Amino acid sequence: MSLRLRLALAGALAIVAALGLTAFGLSQLFGAHVERRAVAEMQVQLDQVLAGLERGSDGLTLARAPADPRFDKPYGGLYWQIEGPDGLTRSRSLWDSALDLPDDTLGDGGVHVHRLTGPEDAPLLVMERSVTLPQRLGGAAVRVAVGMAAAELEEARRAFMADLAPYMGLLALGLIAAGWVQLSVGLHPLRGVGARVAALRAGRGERMGREWPAEVLPVANEIDALLAAREAETDRARGRAADLAHGLKTPFQALMGEAARLRLAGEAARANAIEDTARAMRRTVDRELARARTAARTADAVADAAQVVERLVAVLRRTPDGETLDWRIEIPPGTCVGLDEADLSEALGALAENAARHARSRVILSVTEQDGQTLLSVSDNGTGIPSDRRAELIARHGRADESGMGLGLSIAAEIAEAAGGRLSLSDATPGLTATLVLPARNGSPA
Repeated sequence: MSLRLRLALAGALAIVAALGLTAFGLSQLFGAHVERRAVAEMQVQLDQVLAGLERGSDGLTLARAPADPRFDKPYGGLYWQIEGPDGLTRSRSLWDSALDLPDDTLGDGGVHVHRLTGPEDAPLLVMERSVTLPQRLGGAAVRVAVGMAAAELEEARRAFMADLAPYMGLLALGLIAAGWVQLSVGLHPLRGVGARVAALRAGRGERMGREWPAEVLPVANEIDALLAAREAETDRARGRAADLAHGLKTPFQALMGEAARLRLAGEAARANAIEDTARAMRRTVDRELARARTAARTADAVADAAQVVERLVAVLRRTPDGETLDWRIEIPPGTCVGLDEADLSEALGALAENAARHARSRVILSVTEQDGQTLLSVSDNGTGIPSDRRAELIARHGRADESGMGLGLSIAAEIAEAAGGRLSLSDATPGLTATLVLPARNGSPA
């Protein structure tokens, strides 16, 4: 999962959780507010009950009932009750039930609020007050209670939540969208890091630079330090290769001089053996130096394959192996590949020399374009190479026979891999086709 998607999901979950807690808190606050309003309303209704009390021949009666019609409707949801020495007086809405007030002690004028079970086992919010009546009403202490169905309060809270839910949903969507925009803006420099690294790899830049946010700058600095260390190591490797070439130059000359003296002394066989050994050693050293040069080449190199092939074939036609062959060049002028010209000459030269050595009568050099890559092929009509030995030949120091060191294919493979390509071997009809798969390049060689 991408970093952006992880952060977006985490942010969305946090927003949903926060808004859920907010909605729950608002629901509780609204419920408490509704209950306070209900208590205030019951306070008014309790005062109305007390104001309507009269004493008649049958004791206390309520001459003026509260105006709300629910007091007169059986189980209407609003109830009043008076408990005193003369017995129990209650609203018509209680019908044959009574409010089961708890046995608590209230001072004169004291008020308690309870949650009780009322008619039909419905939960009630009940307010009771202890009052000492005036002498005209008998002067006794009575408990007056007014109750309200708690379902009405719960219904009000549910209605509030139903009205609130769409707005909370819209708020959640808005916050999630804002979070996504914030992530896109905040993580944009990371996309720039990827693009800059790709440019470095393609040779379109040298360093990451310092134009980065403070959080990304340490990574850019480390990449630049790594590039600097790699360049320094490459320079040291090239220096060691140059030192090696210089150090071996004198011994090679000494060996060739010794071979010349042996030939003058009439020992031509020994002289030839020394010269062959020295030449083989020189070829090995030269090719290892070519590898060192390849490692230091930039990735933005471009070479004209047609020009390189023309020069190679012109030379090979003058060699003993190539002078009797039919050389066919099927590479259009201006075909550019992502490889340095010297490296392309080294790789194609190795393949063309191998083809000339094994071909019976014909060598074909051709090019095709496929999936943004250039395929340079060298085909001969020789005996070919068994498929089970091809990987061995491409590997370092692989050889097809005992006639030579056989480094050509492995060097060509290393040059192609250094440029981001590869070397493949396949059957021709008859013979062998060696193909360099290289990055294509637009434009002209420098």
